[in-house]
Amino acid sequence: MAGHLLKNCAAVLVDEGKGAFVHRNVDLLTNGPAIQAIGENLGAGELPAGTIVQDATGWFVYPGLVNTHHHFFQCFVRNRAALDWTKLSVIEWLDRIYPIFSRLTEDCFYHSSVTAMAEMIKHGCTTAFDHQYNFPRHAGKRLIDRQFEAADLFGMRFHAGRGGNTLPKSEGSTIPDAMLETTDEFIADCARLIDTYHDKSRYSMRQVVVAPCQPVNCYRETFVESVALARDRGVLMHTHVGEGESPVIRVRHGMRTVDYCEELGFAGPDTFYAHCWELSHEELRKMAASGTGVAHCPQPVYLVGAEVTDIPAMSAFGLRVGLGCDGAASNDNSNLMHCIHSAYMLQCLMAGTRAHPVPPPGDFLRYATTGGASLLGRRDIGRLAPGMAADLFAIDTRRMDYVGTRHDPLSLIAKVGIGMPTDMTMINGRIVWQMGEFIGLDEARLFAEAEAALATVEF
Repeated sequence: MAGHLLKNCAAVLVDEGKGAFVHRNVDLLTNGPAIQAIGENLGAGELPAGTIVQDATGWFVYPGLVNTHHHFFQCFVRNRAALDWTKLSVIEWLDRIYPIFSRLTEDCFYHSSVTAMAEMIKHGCTTAFDHQYNFPRHAGKRLIDRQFEAADLFGMRFHAGRGGNTLPKSEGSTIPDAMLETTDEFIADCARLIDTYHDKSRYSMRQVVVAPCQPVNCYRETFVESVALARDRGVLMHTHVGEGESPVIRVRHGMRTVDYCEELGFAGPDTFYAHCWELSHEELRKMAASGTGVAHCPQPVYLVGAEVTDIPAMSAFGLRVGLGCDGAASNDNSNLMHCIHSAYMLQCLMAGTRAHPVPPPGDFLRYATTGGASLLGRRDIGRLAPGMAADLFAIDTRRMDYVGTRHDPLSLIAKVGIGMPTDMTMINGRIVWQMGEFIGLDEARLFAEAEAALATVEF
């Protein structure tokens, strides 16, 4: 793999492990999958054979974004007026949308993954975690295999969350029978995926996470067996927590969700939960003490959250926080860059009403980079420094959009927002998106194939 020399970058956000700082008017050199050097006049010396030199004048270069929660398959149910949250109660919405989910085919799961990954890459995301919990019986068990296929198409770093639902609707879940699995089925496929795809090596492009959908839609034994498998195989765990389900869990198990998960062992440095918007400060402190992380998804707060997630408290208590897009059923785009801006602005909306101050805007970029890397157990991504993976994106700031903003690259994304695709996205040392094109791919063909798959879905 040839390296790249980005010459004369206007700014590079460097982080050598002690926090990000802005390095002005420097070059960035990659070699294979990694960053080799960041500094002045790197092109003056001898470069590794095959190095591609590129003028980066005016570019702000950022670490690639790390998405920590999504449901790719939901890209096929977005922007549907009949599914508008504002017109339906949560129960009505679930009863209407889950039967649609249950009709998706294997090809739908593949093309919806292509759709989500394409949008993420265009907007600077280089590592994606997807929580794929929908396994309709007719679609088979190779849905995550097809997601890895989609990731290979783009060259995207992909962490697959193998989700699942085991509790029937007749026993209190919201899941149609067509989407149910047994605990044994779920655990067996998790084990198969780990054996087939999970790669713990540095710069790994494929990893697997054991991720039962949520406690309200699974038997207790599903979580118990998930913990046993994940700890035996040394992989991470993930689920939905703190979405208003705690009263139900209290009725069923005599405790709220955080205590329930901790009792089962589904907590710790190898575990992260999605959402957590309705948790008490006591519960957040308990998670911080155990090392359990949070994938904060700001966009759904606008549509379905009863309250704005208390990120200032999470930060004050020392929780590990990452950002996620969430699925298109509660966020109609897959733009993690936009989530940084939304997350910051939502917290500003609540300033003065919380016990803790809003973190500085640069922290919200950190949640989407080093924070996400921490949740995914990665020490080789999330920041720009020699030896780190060459995952990055660049914005050419020589545009009217950025007049008056260029003095502070660290706060730019959170405070101003980026309203267009990146000028370049690089993953593992390979440029995958540049100047409005996916390198080596025909976007028009990908679009047509995805639309054709979407047309097979009955709404």
